[in-house]
Amino acid sequence: MGSTEEQRSAGSGRATSRDVARLAGVSHTAVSFVFNGRAEGNLSPATQERIREAAAELGYRPDPVARGLRRRRTAVIGLVTDEIASSPFAGRLLRGAMETAWDSDHLVLTVDSGGDRAKEDAAVAELLDRRVDGIIYAAMSLRRVRVPEGLHRTHSVLANCVPDDDSLPSVVPAERAGGRTAARLLLDQGHRRIALVGGQDDIASVERLRGFRDALRAEGITVPKEWIVRTGGEISGGHAGATRLLDGVPADRRPTGIFCYNDRVAAGALHAATRLGLTVPGDLSVVGYDDQEHMAAFLDPPLTSVALPHRAMGEAAARLLLDAIDTGRTPPATVRRLACPVISRSSVGPAPIR
Repeated sequence: MGSTEEQRSAGSGRATSRDVARLAGVSHTAVSFVFNGRAEGNLSPATQERIREAAAELGYRPDPVARGLRRRRTAVIGLVTDEIASSPFAGRLLRGAMETAWDSDHLVLTVDSGGDRAKEDAAVAELLDRRVDGIIYAAMSLRRVRVPEGLHRTHSVLANCVPDDDSLPSVVPAERAGGRTAARLLLDQGHRRIALVGGQDDIASVERLRGFRDALRAEGITVPKEWIVRTGGEISGGHAGATRLLDGVPADRRPTGIFCYNDRVAAGALHAATRLGLTVPGDLSVVGYDDQEHMAAFLDPPLTSVALPHRAMGEAAARLLLDAIDTGRTPPATVRRLACPVISRSSVGPAPIR
C-alpha cells in the first residue's frame, strides 16, 4: 500500500512526489527531504534545485494533510474574536495575524463569536476538534476577558485583551504611553491649557488618562478637574464635551488644546469648534486616538491621531504563538505592550498667544 499522499493522489491526475523523483532522477527520499525542510546537509544545492524544477514543471504541491499527519501538526491556527464584523479595526489585526502565519506556512481559521460566551466556548472546542496548532483569542476593544473554555488545552495567546486570571500571554497597546504621547504633541507646541474629552471607566480610558496626567505633571501642570470631561466614545459625546469647555468661556480661560479619547470624539470636538466660530488649529488644537480608517484623514482639518497598533498586535500575537508551536514551550503569562505611533496631520498647531 502506498503513502497517504500517493493514495490521495491516485486517480486525481495530480502529480505525486514519486513523479517528481522520476523526472528529477533522484530517490523518493530526496524529494521528501526537500519538501520537509531536511535538505540542508543531506542534498547538494544542485540536487535540491533539480527537484524544485521538476516539481514546478509537474505542478507538484506537497499534500498538507499527509505532511500534517507526519509532523502531528495541521499548519492551521485558530483566531477567535468577539466582533470581526462590526469593528473598524478588525481587518488590520486579522491581516497582521494572517500574513505572519502565511509566512510560516500556516493558515488562519477565523471565528466571530459576536461576544457570546457560549459561542466562544463552542468555537474553541470546534477548533480543538479540528486539531489546530494553536489559538489566538482577540478582542476588538481593550478589556479584561474571561478565558474561553479549552484555551488552556493548546498553545494560546490573547490579543488586545488580558485574561482575568492572568493565565495566558497577551499582546496589547501601550495605552498609558499613548496618553503621554498625545499630551506631548500639545505640550511641544507650547500648549499649557489642555483638556481631555471622552472615555469612560474602561481600561483604555483609565490608562490614557494616566499617561495624559503623567506628561502634564512632568511639566508642572495641574489639570483643572472640570477639564477632564468623561462623555463616552461617540461623536455626540465629543460635541457635548467640547461645547461644555468652550462655549461662552473667555479666550484666556478656555483650553487651547484638547486630547480626545478617540477619533469619533475628536470629530465631535471639531464640529463644536466650528459651530462656536473657533479655528482649528489657530484657536484650538485637537488630538484624536485610534487613527480610525476612513475617518481621521477626512475630517476638516485632517486629524492628528495616536494610532492603535492593531496590525502589529496581530503580527506579534501570531509570532508568539508560532514560536510556542515550533518550540513546544508555552510562553510565560506576561503582557507585551506595543507602542502607539503618531499620525501627524493638520489639527495641531502652536498655542495661540494671549
